[in-house]
Amino acid sequence: MELIDKLRAVKEKFDKINEQLADPANLSNQEKIVSLSKERSEILEVVEAFNRYDKVLNDIEGNREIIELGEDHELSEIAQAELEDLKKEKEKLEEEIKYILIPKDPNDNKDVIFEIRAGTGGDEAGLFAFDLYRMYSRFAEVRGWRKEVIDISESGMGGIKEVVFSLGGQGVYGDMKFENGVHRVQRVPLTETNGRVHTSAATVVVMPEVEDVQIDIDMNDLRIDVYRSGGAGGQNVNKVETAIRITHIPSGIVVQCQDERSQLKNRQKALKVLRARLFDMKQKEQSDVIAAQRKSIVRSGDRSDKIRTYNFPQNRVTDHRIGLTLYNLSNIIEGDLSELVEQLKLADRAEKLNSSNVEA
Repeated sequence: MELIDKLRAVKEKFDKINEQLADPANLSNQEKIVSLSKERSEILEVVEAFNRYDKVLNDIEGNREIIELGEDHELSEIAQAELEDLKKEKEKLEEEIKYILIPKDPNDNKDVIFEIRAGTGGDEAGLFAFDLYRMYSRFAEVRGWRKEVIDISESGMGGIKEVVFSLGGQGVYGDMKFENGVHRVQRVPLTETNGRVHTSAATVVVMPEVEDVQIDIDMNDLRIDVYRSGGAGGQNVNKVETAIRITHIPSGIVVQCQDERSQLKNRQKALKVLRARLFDMKQKEQSDVIAAQRKSIVRSGDRSDKIRTYNFPQNRVTDHRIGLTLYNLSNIIEGDLSELVEQLKLADRAEKLNSSNVEA
């Protein structure tokens, strides 16, 4: 049985790690202890599931022996009834273990760079882009994540043309990576006098933050322009050239930051966004190859895709990738994204299980 073989191999590895952690010769090597402890924690969930699975298998075997012997009719009936429950438990554990064995996305625990841009729809699109920004900000507050604005460009009537910000905390990218794509809104704009429903859109891009070592940027490939900041920011915002615009010449990517009064801080923030965009571009190139090999239920969030519709007259949100419709838009737009996030993660899990070659 392939599943059993994989589980036993993980259990053997777990036992060897425990032996190494208990070996007095390793106690003085703090770096090795930390590495072994991390490796142990990564497979602990699998081992605990295997222990439960192994116990169920032994119980099934024991009940079958009682039934086959048939020496005690009453005991055999009890064993038969227990056997049916044990078989169901076995199937449940097999599905759980298959999911645990699926390789995790190494980016799931990374912080993210969020970009929201108003699309078609004029002022209404800008208002919707701001609504999305507020929605994600409030969800981040509930999750206890850190938020830092990198750049924001306002539009008329309190909307925004675009905003770039970072979110940091536990499992941010794992929860937010399915937000990539075009978000569409259907509602009556404030400027509409005849009560007609208009449709507009905004684009959301979510990229994992990357360390310097992951994306090597040659400073000779950069053109860095310094200019005076515009917009809100206090009396000194327009008097000193603190805003930064960085152009990555090989890719043509342009990033800018004017949120901080310090030129150095703006430069650091802009470089962070540039690394994330270069990493996103690299990942997209790789995902295009993977996408050609298998069809995914929860797609990568290609920016040309309409992934979700927010219909205000019907208080409805529809995620088109998984066919999910929820009639609680009023709560969702205020930051209650938990059900949407969990349903998308479940759909992704189901797709991975269906394409996995792990067999019981």
